[in-house]
Amino acid sequence: MRVPLTTRDFIDRAELVYGDRVGIVDEPNQPASPLGELTYREVARRARAIAAGLDALGVGEGERVAVISHNSARLLELLYAVPSYGRVLVPVNFRLSSTEFNYIVEHSGASVLLVDPEVEAQVAGISVPHRFLLGEEYESGLLRFDAEPRPWSEPDEDATATINYTSGTTARPKGVQMTHRNEWINATTFGMHMQVSDRDVYMHTLPMFHCNGWGLPYTSAGLGVKQVPIRKIDGAEILRRVEQHGVTLMAGAPAVWNSVLDAAAEWDGPVPGRDQVRIVVAGAPPPSRTIARVEEELGWEFNQIYGLTETAPFITINRPRAEYDHLTPLDRAKALSRAGAPALGTRISTSDSGEVLAQGNTVLASYWENPEATADALDGGWFHTGDGGTIDDEGYLTISDRKKDVIITGGENVSSIEVEDAVFSHPAVAEVAVIGIPDDKWGELVTALVVLAEGASVTEAEIIAHVRTTLAGYKAPKRVEFREAIPRTATGKIQKFKLREAFWTTDRQVN
Repeated sequence: MRVPLTTRDFIDRAELVYGDRVGIVDEPNQPASPLGELTYREVARRARAIAAGLDALGVGEGERVAVISHNSARLLELLYAVPSYGRVLVPVNFRLSSTEFNYIVEHSGASVLLVDPEVEAQVAGISVPHRFLLGEEYESGLLRFDAEPRPWSEPDEDATATINYTSGTTARPKGVQMTHRNEWINATTFGMHMQVSDRDVYMHTLPMFHCNGWGLPYTSAGLGVKQVPIRKIDGAEILRRVEQHGVTLMAGAPAVWNSVLDAAAEWDGPVPGRDQVRIVVAGAPPPSRTIARVEEELGWEFNQIYGLTETAPFITINRPRAEYDHLTPLDRAKALSRAGAPALGTRISTSDSGEVLAQGNTVLASYWENPEATADALDGGWFHTGDGGTIDDEGYLTISDRKKDVIITGGENVSSIEVEDAVFSHPAVAEVAVIGIPDDKWGELVTALVVLAEGASVTEAEIIAHVRTTLAGYKAPKRVEFREAIPRTATGKIQKFKLREAFWTTDRQVN
């Protein structure tokens, strides 16, 4: 017997087994009216009401529903509702600019746009058949509690569940098509490796638009885990909610945990969650000293994964093993600083040039309407990550270089080429190279090396402000250095690896 693996399995099991349990504690501080505490039975009921509302609008199977939102219960329920009935959810990064929002909504062909009130003004010019503001308009205008939704006519695990747009090496983001099978296997293997159980409480310190919250909304629902969305990342507020809700599991970029470490130094009393909290870190491998501080100062367990939007994201995992128990905190931190060993069912390798390659059931189906990029990414039957790395004798991967020139700052991918285009559009700029340099807070700092046009003058602040007029704020350079020239090869190519050398004190070119 073969039963299709679909994302609906997770919310169905949550309703059946954990229906009376509180499944979501909504973010209390948001411009929309919070939903408070929702049982999994109520979450499932609301998901059906969303599907019925889309039926009433005439939104058919396979059509795209875009949502631009901070973390909230409404964004969570959309992850359950939209794919469960054969439609495709497009979760969009809320930090983007109006131009970027417009491109993604138009490129995906979304027929419905759901918008957080905080970004309402930025999407005013986007043309879409149906639009709802999350909050009262969404509640009264979309949800239909008086009708049962039409079931998905032919559930298919190879159908697209979500399209997640990612910054890459081009100025335009690519839409990563994640199938139900991708999401299902990612969620279950992630839950197994992290030993998630119905005794856990998961706080969404990770933006849910990012790889669908790494698939953990599905893991959590299927295993009856209480979920606590947090809208704005603040170290002290994270500690307060860990204490308030008994949080045991969180995930996020190194910048999140640096903010918690800073807040813990000022915390009055014992740090909440000591010997109870497990954190999962990805986005960029943090320094060993940061890993050791998590264990020593917070008393939290440090876990690291490596992956990309194109892999749902789970490729490798590095967890504290019994073999590490006798090590000193610093030696244990060094062991945990590797990206990890392959997740169950995943294979990794490296090419002759040192690029990390992956095979597995979480690898994307394709890029939306981009067959050339799909063929390049999946050339030879392996997914080409664009990262450089090595695999040691234990099978553990260490990332050493980012060959695609993608900068990861605060857990967000930034295309250096996209930023270069924005900087170069300033009339005072003759040449520019954008690189990432190590930074304890952000992981990597977006840095622009600029050669001015003859006779021109401009300040660092003016260039940064100029970039912010077209790109999201997090993509703008945090630092601008003016140079007489940018070194190039005989063929005119900028060697960014050499530019980065002046800023890096280790062989590893990621932070």
